[in-house]
Amino acid sequence: MARPLRIEYEGAFYHVTARGNERKRIFFGKGDYDKFKEYLFEAQDKYGYRLHCYVLMTTHYHLLIETPEANMSKVVHYINGSYANYINRKRDRSGHLLQGRYKGILVDRDTYFLELSRYLHLNPVRAKIVESPEEYRQSSYRTYVTGKKDAMVTTDLLLGMVAGDGKIARQAYREFVEAGMDEGVRNPFADAYGGVILGSLRRPRGREGLGDVLKLFN
Repeated sequence: MARPLRIEYEGAFYHVTARGNERKRIFFGKGDYDKFKEYLFEAQDKYGYRLHCYVLMTTHYHLLIETPEANMSKVVHYINGSYANYINRKRDRSGHLLQGRYKGILVDRDTYFLELSRYLHLNPVRAKIVESPEEYRQSSYRTYVTGKKDAMVTTDLLLGMVAGDGKIARQAYREFVEAGMDEGVRNPFADAYGGVILGSLRRPRGREGLGDVLKLFN
């Protein structure tokens, strides 16, 4: 089977996810979540990526990232490799921690990024782990709605999509996300093109579209 296409360019936005091998646990306690976050932060220092959203579940994780440089693979390889080595040392195990290759989907920022952040932040609620997203501590949601700073999470972009700034934007984002608990949220990944692009292939007026980017790799 051919490997999924990796599309990398400066200023790209991605949804990145990886699951435990055989869908088994990859996080075994609070210390593991904390260590994973350390690697997220270290990768920012090494590669300069921006983290807009994260949700860490027991058997998998989700990240929404932006790469000012064309280096998504380096970012994810560093995070996954560092964490897998940590778990293997800690639990005296060998073999693969993660199942196959991670998935990195190129995301149209204007069309899907905000909706995708809501879908991911509600993941613990859909899994019936918590009743509201704010109760779940292993995600970036609390950073968005409480204003509590997290050095590794960039909130300006998503908050700016719902309101001006500050307290008003945080409340507007809370209402946007929590509305999905009552109304239900359609899975945005159903629109993914070829499993590698989430967004329109049409060229927006005055700028390059994802379809133009895809042509560069064909």
